[in-house]
Order: sequence, then C-alpha cells, then structure tokens
Amino acid sequence: MNMSKTFDKSAKQRLKLFLKSQNLSTSIEQLTPDASTREFFRIEYEDKLAIACIYPEQFNENLPQIDITNLFLKSELPVAKIFNIDFELGIIIHEDFGDKILRVHLESCDNSEKELLIENAISLIAYIQKSTSNAVALDSIAAKLKFDEEKLLWELNFFKTHYFKSLKKNPLSIEDDEKLSAEFTELSKELENYAKVLTHRDFHAANLMLDDSGNLKIIDHQDARLGSIAYDLVSLLLDRITQLPSQVWLKNKKVYFLNERNGLGLENISLEDFDYEFELMTVQRCLKAIGTFSNQAGNFGKSHFIKYINPMFKVVLDACMRLDRFPQIQKTIIEILEN
Repeated sequence: MNMSKTFDKSAKQRLKLFLKSQNLSTSIEQLTPDASTREFFRIEYEDKLAIACIYPEQFNENLPQIDITNLFLKSELPVAKIFNIDFELGIIIHEDFGDKILRVHLESCDNSEKELLIENAISLIAYIQKSTSNAVALDSIAAKLKFDEEKLLWELNFFKTHYFKSLKKNPLSIEDDEKLSAEFTELSKELENYAKVLTHRDFHAANLMLDDSGNLKIIDHQDARLGSIAYDLVSLLLDRITQLPSQVWLKNKKVYFLNERNGLGLENISLEDFDYEFELMTVQRCLKAIGTFSNQAGNFGKSHFIKYINPMFKVVLDACMRLDRFPQIQKTIIEILEN
C-alpha cells in the first residue's frame, strides 16, 4: 500500500463512505483539532459515541497511532480503545472521552483540585516510564525511536526557522545563527545521553482529558519515543504557561515525581541530578514549543499561541542562567524580551 497516497475526497466525504460501508446512519459532529494535520469527528458507533480520526493520507498497520495505542493499552495506560480501522480511507474509529480537556478545567477549578489533578498527571508520567520495558518486549516503534542528537537538533532548528522567519520575518545574522547552532548542537549531544525511558512526547494539559468520573485520560500519544526522564514533566509543568511558576512549586512537583518513580521500582535518581537534567530539558523542550507556536501563528494564522511565547522565553532564560551555560541563547532571548 502506498503510504503517501493522498485523497481527492475531503475527510468528511471519506467518513460518509466509511459509514455507508458499515450500514451506519449517524449524525457527524466536526471537532476542532489544535495543531494537528488530522481531522476529528464525533459519531455514534455500535450504540455509543465514538471519535473518527481522519488522516490526510492512506496508512497501513504500521501506523504509530495503532502500534503505540496497543503498547499503552497493554501497559494499562488510559488511552482510547480502537474500535475499527479503514486503511484505504485513512480512518480510525476510537473511544470517545468526551469534551472535558484538563487544561480548560484547570482554569476554573479551585487550587486544591488543581494541585491534585496535576499530581495525578505526574503519576501517569511515572507509569508511562514504567512501560519502557513493555515497549521493548512488544518491539514497539516507540522503543526504536529516541530523542537523539539528530531529532533534538532538528527541533531546535525548527524553532530557529519559525520564530525568526515565519513569525518575526527577521532572520538571524550569519554570526548569531552560527553561535546559536553551536550551542544547540552542544545541548542536543548532551541530552541524547539521557534518552532512556518511554515518553509521551507531548504530555501537557491540553492532551489530557477528564472522564465523567474525574479520571484522567491520555490523548495524542502516537508520537511516543524514548527520551529524558524529565521530558514529559517539563512539558506538563512549563508548556503553554502565561506566568512563570515558582521554584518552590516546581521543586515540590519534582519531589512528588521522583517519589512516584521510586514507588514503581524505577531507577533511583537524586533531586540534585534530576534538577540538572530538568534544566537542560527545559531549554530544549521550551524552545521546541516556541517553534511550534511560531509556526502555527506565523504560517496558519493561529494567533492564540502568541501569548505563550515570551513567558516560555523567560523560562528558558532562567534555566540557562541557573545552569550558567549557553551565553548565546541567553543573549538572544534578552534581546527578544527587550524589544
């Protein structure tokens, strides 16, 4: 099957063809994805609500969403069960978790509930990391991919391209570009050494949902791969912020996370060592996120992402200063924030 074959019919037209082939008559509610190339629709399937995930291209059984859903379910992680797949039409029908996104709920709940839900999410990160051995045993694609130097550097260059060119329309000078590239390479080489555990890769509150019983559910997990112990925690605590969290609050969450790992029998790591890894990962992961926001705002008109950019630059700057490293990254961000 040609994995790159695109369609001459829209996602909704293909969904209607699928439903007709299944002799199903149901309403179709289009849902709005965040920064995805896939399209999502809510339908009724076998007497229950379900989500139709429509890909822009054909796929086969090696599709990461299928492989990693299987891995997560066998690891007893709360992801949506797949009900049906149509390879020719590029459609996956899966469980519907409803509409309550954790990120939205956190904006309206009281502080005690907010802290409890964040800690519940942190616990899920520890369980994902416990599933690393399952990824290897199942020969999952997630165990074959990792945040190596090449991938980490690609993400940092993605930031550089889309922040300075796509969003600001003001490319770096050759000298500044070369200095940043040297520090990005240095950072990526070091972080590759920490890529040892299974990560969700995009574990933030917009990719977590609450069911009717208040239980957390994981979505958008198809890009899981091996990465740093700190990767998903950085994403959860620092992605899409508008105000910088205190170091005391962050320390409490790090300690909670390390205790959760210890409770699951995972490798013991000291808070001091984890702090260093967390700071390194903060620099890379937050710059990567800024690149995504810049691309979405600059190339797709999604201006609601812009409000997160400067706060996350401040997070990166603070991390670099605590590490006492990466002077060119620091210089670049200070100039951005002063303008």
